[in-house]
Amino acid sequence: MKPKVVAIIQGRMSSSRLPGKILADIAGQPMLTRVYVRTSRATTLDEVIFATTTDASDDPVAEYCDFSGIPHTRGSLFDVLDRYYQTALQAKADVVVRITADCPVIDPELIDNVVNTLLGESGMGNGKSEYDFVCNRLPPPWTRTYPIGLDVEACTFKVLKKAWKEAKEPQHREHAMPYFYEGVQLATVNRQLQTGLSPRGFNIALLHHTTDFGDYRWTVDTPEDLEFMREVYSRFDGRDDFTWKEVLDLVHDNPELPKINADVQHKTLKDIDKRALKRK
Repeated sequence: MKPKVVAIIQGRMSSSRLPGKILADIAGQPMLTRVYVRTSRATTLDEVIFATTTDASDDPVAEYCDFSGIPHTRGSLFDVLDRYYQTALQAKADVVVRITADCPVIDPELIDNVVNTLLGESGMGNGKSEYDFVCNRLPPPWTRTYPIGLDVEACTFKVLKKAWKEAKEPQHREHAMPYFYEGVQLATVNRQLQTGLSPRGFNIALLHHTTDFGDYRWTVDTPEDLEFMREVYSRFDGRDDFTWKEVLDLVHDNPELPKINADVQHKTLKDIDKRALKRK
């Protein structure tokens, strides 16, 4: 029986660095829609759900999703792991794909690459996978070769449930999936794949691109990022089906573009929202 693969896009209005960003306009559409539409083009996905919060600040998000016909759930403001688990449980997902709402050039082909690696040759028809967690990026101290903003993570529902039950640290709850890979030592299989067994017993796979573009910043977390992304979309004359390699060509042909947000510091795994700690 084919496993049900569900992508869950997390997003909220109360971003610490750029509040309201998920409904910010990018070439005539809210960023939320850009991410949802591009994610939905991945052929391995059976369903795409937007997971926002029950906080009053996210009422406009729920209203927009209702108006636009975007499936959505509402859950914990700061416990993102719980938000993922509850949404996956409701959707009866066998495989859960994590996407963030601040990545408006997310590429469906890269989503498919991650999902297909998790499913393996059997397509999980036997209910088992060689890996528990597959991604195309990990935070430092690991290296990444895909641009920031093309991040895809996927895991089986079985291990998501395990993490939901066991994870206690704030960074595990807020960043959703570090419980799987924390402390893992990765061995290189080839130029595009590293694998390893984490200290908690999870089989991990990290996908790479053959050329290292890991310093490129294509996510939206600051006003400079939003300006950059609006410029990118404007160069495609209203198209929204451009690939990440077309964006790569664009920034190589127009070196002034990446300078727009070149000084933005990317958040790390240790960065957690201090407002969550104050609520405890």
